[in-house]
Amino acid sequence: MRRKPPKREKKDRFCYFCVNNIKYIDYKDIDNIKKFTSNYAKILPAKRMGSCAKHQRQLAMSVKRARFMALLPYTNR
Repeated sequence: MRRKPPKREKKDRFCYFCVNNIKYIDYKDIDNIKKFTSNYAKILPAKRMGSCAKHQRQLAMSVKRARFMALLPYTNR
């Protein structure tokens, strides 16, 4: 019989915006938004960053607005 691999413990992740009491994610706040994008300027998933669903939706909208206003790049090139 094969053994089952040991289960890994999940890390508790907390929403950055809930912890810091940020009610609205502003698209003009580039320093804050850049933390949640990858090297290729993609929006990182909520599961990886630990943000709640409400703030992940706001984050996605603010990143898209910042890209449209040319504050963030669409791609890394």
